[in-house]
Amino acid sequence: MKIFKNRKASFNYFFVQEFEAGLVLKGSEIKSIRAGKVNFKDSYARIDEGEVWLYNLHIGSYEKANVFDHDPERKRKLLLNYREIRKITRKVEEKGFTLVPKDLYINEQGYAKITLAVAKGKKNFDKRDSLQKKDEAREQQRKLKYD
Repeated sequence: MKIFKNRKASFNYFFVQEFEAGLVLKGSEIKSIRAGKVNFKDSYARIDEGEVWLYNLHIGSYEKANVFDHDPERKRKLLLNYREIRKITRKVEEKGFTLVPKDLYINEQGYAKITLAVAKGKKNFDKRDSLQKKDEAREQQRKLKYD
């Protein structure tokens, strides 16, 4: 099971609630994901007309796909049930909340799944706190390693 994490998301956002969703992909896209050609830079999700769509997730092109290759940054439909979409809609309509992809993985059945998080943006001082905690944890690991 390969897992691709959106590291920038945890740095820029506080996660409030998480949802697991399936992705509607083309054949060349799933092969590219298995090859590890995924980039989360500036990706986000949005609700349009009762459906959840993922934007700007870069899945690199598959070199053996020839004519049937995909557009690397096309919008992709996410598979969620009606109740989950309603919950997400209510949360995102509140001021300051957004829908961010947290990680992408392939489950035991071979399906690509994405973890979405309803998130609230961090302020600059929150980001400094995150960096400080990360540095402290790194120092603790170094001390344990040398002792």
